[in-house]
Amino acid sequence: MAPRESGAPESADRAAELEIVHLLRAVTVELGLHSARFAQANGMHATDVRALIALMDARRAGEETTAGRLGAALGLNSAGTTSVVDRLERAGLVRRVRGADDRRKVVVEVEERAVRLGQDFFGPLIARTVDLLTAYDERERAAIRGFLTGVRDAAAGGARGSAGLTG
Repeated sequence: MAPRESGAPESADRAAELEIVHLLRAVTVELGLHSARFAQANGMHATDVRALIALMDARRAGEETTAGRLGAALGLNSAGTTSVVDRLERAGLVRRVRGADDRRKVVVEVEERAVRLGQDFFGPLIARTVDLLTAYDERERAAIRGFLTGVRDAAAGGARGSAGLTG
């Protein structure tokens, strides 16, 4: 079902949809707090955690990540990216290595220590989330996946748009 235009009149359906939007916002806040607890427990900045997530996602996808690509994903300039990578490297959480196909390229890889730290801290939450998903059939999971992908894409587009708050 296609989303309604934002000018649609208020209705019971609209109220139910906004309830879901507000619930998603609450989930986002809770996940942010969970991530902040991880950062604090491990002496990291919030940006360090975002960098590790980006690097782990790239690893899972089988993609190499240069510092430039990491900086673009994080919205950082070159100096900021270097600072993040330097901090994570000093902490033994990432390493700089030569690219597999192009030895002139330097890529940033996540160390197993970082993976273990993440699994130890986020593993229980991930397991609970996966358990929740088992209650849904494949069609429902496809709808959830589609919705979350759409929200992620809208938020990514919003990063380039206005910073206004609604609801």
